[in-house]
Amino acid sequence: MNPLQNFYETHDEHMRFSSKSGQVEFLTTVRYAEKYLFPDAKILEIGAGSGRYSHHFAQKGYEVDAVELLDVNIEKIHAQIEESENLRVFKGNALDLSFLENENYDIVLLLGPLYHLYTEKDQLTALYEALRLLKKGGVLMNAYCLADAAILMAGFKKGLTKSLIERKLLDPVTFKTHSEPEDVFQLFTVSDIDRLNAQLPAKRLHLVGSDMSAEFLKDTIDQMDDETFEIYLNYHFTVCERNDLIGAGNHALDILRKE
Repeated sequence: MNPLQNFYETHDEHMRFSSKSGQVEFLTTVRYAEKYLFPDAKILEIGAGSGRYSHHFAQKGYEVDAVELLDVNIEKIHAQIEESENLRVFKGNALDLSFLENENYDIVLLLGPLYHLYTEKDQLTALYEALRLLKKGGVLMNAYCLADAAILMAGFKKGLTKSLIERKLLDPVTFKTHSEPEDVFQLFTVSDIDRLNAQLPAKRLHLVGSDMSAEFLKDTIDQMDDETFEIYLNYHFTVCERNDLIGAGNHALDILRKE
């Protein structure tokens, strides 16, 4: 079985977002999207996964198109569509969305594909496809998996560091990571994101650590009462654009305006 398909057939994305620690990434992404949404805005989500974001915005009354590669995820999206949602679902690949019309969306969410594209050529192809579909002046939101959190959590905390080095997935001198499709996730540093960004006809609005310390503090956050969790969220929203902190989290959100 394809490693990507196997991962999403055995991984419950909705369950990940249901915990307090999992909600941090979701609430942060929604918070920043809402800064640029307006009545009658048209949204495209590329790589919609099980549809958590697409359903959220469709339930808020927005017109949403969702594109997803995997049948298992498309079935999950369809199973949860409510009658009130203006949500269309398409099967498609982020590298070729030629079936969609140019400059037709006000906001494009690219929240999954860059996790699973392993060459700069493919990464730029997906980014340019997303920009093609975005209206001039529209907003593109790109999510990335970050390398250092993976080194600390999957490497040192789980005791896999030597194995990663032996498999040439981690350089023991530079600590640069390397991924192949069988590893499922491509990892980035902030410098990698900046390098991609510099090649796009777009201006950065925000670079955000969308979960920051949530993975490191997972057990603590999940045990917080609601009042303490609100205080934690206020802290998180205060520091999530600090350049000295972004690279240590699990995920980054690069928010661009098409020029």
